[in-house]
Amino acid sequence: MIQRQTDGWGLRPRAGALLLGLLCLMGSQVGAHAAPSHPPAAASPRQIELSGVITHENHETYVEVPFSVPEDTERLTVTFEYDRESRTVIDLGIRDPNGFRGWSGGNRSTFTLATSDATSAYIPGRIPPGEWRLILGVPNIRKGVEARWRARVQFDPAGAPSPRSAFQDGPIRTGPGWYRGDLHTHSGHSDGSCASLSGRRVPCPVFRTLEAARTAGLDFIALTEHNTPSVYPELRALQAYYDTLLVLPGREVTTFRGHANVFGVTSPLPFQLGSPRAPTLDAVLDAVASAGGIVSINHPGMPSGELCMGCGWVAPLPDCSRITAVEIANGGGVKMMGSAEGPLSGLPFWEALLDRGCHVTGIAGSDNHDPDAKDGGQSPVGRPATVVYAPELSQPAILEGLRRGRVFVDIGAPAGASIDLTVSSGKAKAGMGGSLQLRGGASLKMSAAVSGLPEGTVEFVSGGNGKPPNRMQIPVRGRPEVAAELRSTPGLKWVRADIRGPDGRLLLIGNPVYLQN
Repeated sequence: MIQRQTDGWGLRPRAGALLLGLLCLMGSQVGAHAAPSHPPAAASPRQIELSGVITHENHETYVEVPFSVPEDTERLTVTFEYDRESRTVIDLGIRDPNGFRGWSGGNRSTFTLATSDATSAYIPGRIPPGEWRLILGVPNIRKGVEARWRARVQFDPAGAPSPRSAFQDGPIRTGPGWYRGDLHTHSGHSDGSCASLSGRRVPCPVFRTLEAARTAGLDFIALTEHNTPSVYPELRALQAYYDTLLVLPGREVTTFRGHANVFGVTSPLPFQLGSPRAPTLDAVLDAVASAGGIVSINHPGMPSGELCMGCGWVAPLPDCSRITAVEIANGGGVKMMGSAEGPLSGLPFWEALLDRGCHVTGIAGSDNHDPDAKDGGQSPVGRPATVVYAPELSQPAILEGLRRGRVFVDIGAPAGASIDLTVSSGKAKAGMGGSLQLRGGASLKMSAAVSGLPEGTVEFVSGGNGKPPNRMQIPVRGRPEVAAELRSTPGLKWVRADIRGPDGRLLLIGNPVYLQN
């Protein structure tokens, strides 16, 4: 057997087509995050190529190919290809300097290992530097046959952006549309529990939450365990089965001064706010930004004290450009109040940020801790829901949709109900999440597209001029579009459209169009 190790690819001409295929495959696995608002870390990912030839001399043997892993590697990803003519079979596994790290046999051509997660059949954990060995098992190769093999090994350093798609290669579904999900749930990996087969309360298995999401008709879900990334290996394995449901990597960074959900990051994050590990909130936000993730402040209207230390947001607010979203409706709070409004609501906190000129997306989550919850003390998975307009159902598209703000929150509207908003002034026009340049005293034309709600009221809400939000209510009466006009006043910064039911309860909450005076 001949084997070599080089920096970069350096493949022979006959391998050119293979190179293109491998690069496309790896781009979906470990590329930097695509969002322009979160550029990759300064350090470039490192990679090597291993290649060689298997002959009949290797039949029914194991070949171990050494390679060096550099210091400060957080994630290691291997992509493997070989000539499969004449029933040749090469199985795959790997060892680190301390021992065995996994074996997928002939089931996989690519796998990844990281501190927080790994492909099924591989063991997550620290990626120690030094000599590793790629294990090639050869159950069959015929006499006179030569099988060329090639492996690309990529090393992502600590602090590098998470894989472009953490658990799924490519989109779950193609095509633009409104995608519905739950951005706040828990399993037995933190404080989620459910009834066992015998009726005992036990830490609830992860698949129960995913099954509840599927049953609720959700398109995506994030499990947001408190501070721990331990759930990710299970999610990576379950995503293959739940191939109609996008599973997003989430984490609830839980501190004594507030909770925040982080989406799109699988690497460990600091959470011990006030300690040398995280002396300030900016230290946490720096780690999220370098990994290409986004941050949402959770249930800011909740009280913080002995019953739930840190549940309400009491930390000094950072530069609001570092916060992507605010959880304006939390399932627990909605359940206790019977509404998205009231003393526990996140709406006043969000509107105060909007008044400051912050472009922060309003989202929601059930905060479910028991997938069997129906009408008990907590909200079931998917209620309330966050609905995101995106070009496809994929991790990059949903995260970018949250950044862009074409999003509405469903508190409990009839199935299929939706709202969208367009605001125009003269020839200028902007949609939900966009910005509109104004001149003083300009007339604003607001148009709310409504579907699935024959009755109820569109409520146009505007604010930012130092006064309580202004509200203008217009009955729906079965119309697909409800329009109104508003005269711009000094300091007006935003306008949004909500839907109230016939009883006056909030059903849908839209995100703003931002006004630039």
